Amino acid sequence: MISVLIVDDDPFWQQQLRKDLNEELDITVVSAVASKEDALLMIQERDVDIVLMDINLTENLLDGIDATQLIDRLTNVETKVIMLTSFQEPEIIVESFRKGATNYIPKSNYANLVTSIREAYQGKSTFHADIAEVIRAELRLSVLTPMERQVYQLRKQGLNNTQIAEKLFKSLNTIKSQIKSIRNKIRF
Repeated sequence: MISVLIVDDDPFWQQQLRKDLNEELDITVVSAVASKEDALLMIQERDVDIVLMDINLTENLLDGIDATQLIDRLTNVETKVIMLTSFQEPEIIVESFRKGATNYIPKSNYANLVTSIREAYQGKSTFHADIAEVIRAELRLSVLTPMERQVYQLRKQGLNNTQIAEKLFKSLNTIKSQIKSIRNKIRF
C-alpha cells in the first residue's frame, strides 16, 4: 500500500485529492495538512511514502519548496515529494528539483497524478512534456555565463544587438562577442 500525505492549503484540493486517491486500491491518504510545519510533524509521526506538495502554502510564497528540502533531509530520500501546484515558472520548477522533488505536476495535468504516484513509489519519474521542456532548456542554458544568460534572455524578448548593448551599458562589439559565444555553446 502506498501511503500519501497531502500538503495543500486549499480545502477543495485536499478534499478532491483525498477522495480520488482513496478510490485506488493500492493508495491510502494518511493525512491532509495545510502547512509546512504540519507536514514535517506528520513525516516524523507517520510512515509516508509520497508527499503531494503545493508550493504556495498560506502566505509564505514558496514554502512548499522549503518543506521539500527539509523532508528530503529528514527522510534520507525514503519519502518522495511530488510537487502538485499551479506554478509553472521555470525557475520554480528547477528550484523544486534542486531541493529534492521527485516530480513536478501542474494541477492542470491532474489526470496523470495516480500514475506519477505509482512511478515515484517505484523510484521512477515520467515528466509531463511541458516540465521536461523546462528542464531541457535549463540544462542547455546552464553552460552559459550569467552575462550570456542575460544577453540570451534579452535576445529572446526580441531586442536587437544595439538595444541589448544600450540596456546593459556594454559596447556593441561586446554584445556581438557574447552572442557568438552563446551560439557556439548552445547552437542559438
